[in-house]
Amino acid sequence: MSKYSVQDTAELFSTLMQSRQTTLPKRLISPGPDPQQLKRILESAASAPDHGQLLPWRFVIIPDATRPALGTAFAEALLERDASALPEQVQQAREKALRAPLLMLVVVRDKSGDTNIDFAERVLSAGCAVQNMLVMATALGFGTALTSGKALKSVKLRSLFSLGTDDHAICFVSIGTVGRNKQTRVRPLPEHYVSTLLPDAS
Repeated sequence: MSKYSVQDTAELFSTLMQSRQTTLPKRLISPGPDPQQLKRILESAASAPDHGQLLPWRFVIIPDATRPALGTAFAEALLERDASALPEQVQQAREKALRAPLLMLVVVRDKSGDTNIDFAERVLSAGCAVQNMLVMATALGFGTALTSGKALKSVKLRSLFSLGTDDHAICFVSIGTVGRNKQTRVRPLPEHYVSTLLPDAS
């Protein structure tokens, strides 16, 4: 028999969920997860719901050795969008690749397996997998962030990650030690995002 009651477990999980918050990648410092911690974080993704067991998502870890190449992709993506970007703006785009000890790209495949399973379901499954990883990282004492942007659709970035026509780069996941805590934001209440379908009065 577990030493924790159902209520105890629910309270622990609620506290963990509420403690998760986004920490900007520039505020995530070393150390990042060690190999065993990273294994636990990645394994948590496998519990995400996956209609048809398609495994339509995957994660690409970006080690230090390939961060400069990603920085170049960010810089070139900016220049693709804005040829008049200032040198300091290009450098800022390049530096985004160097933040956070652990950086991963989330990729969702549009047409793998059962093509009757809509792309929205595949993205939802990926979102659940990512949330599982964020919560596990929080439980292990790390800060996390999700980042996206127009660079995800750039030719240079897609080429760097060898993405096929059915592959969609969704976002980056950053994980590391929180260098500076910030004030916890106020969470919305259920009444702000829940409604009830009412019977048709006609």
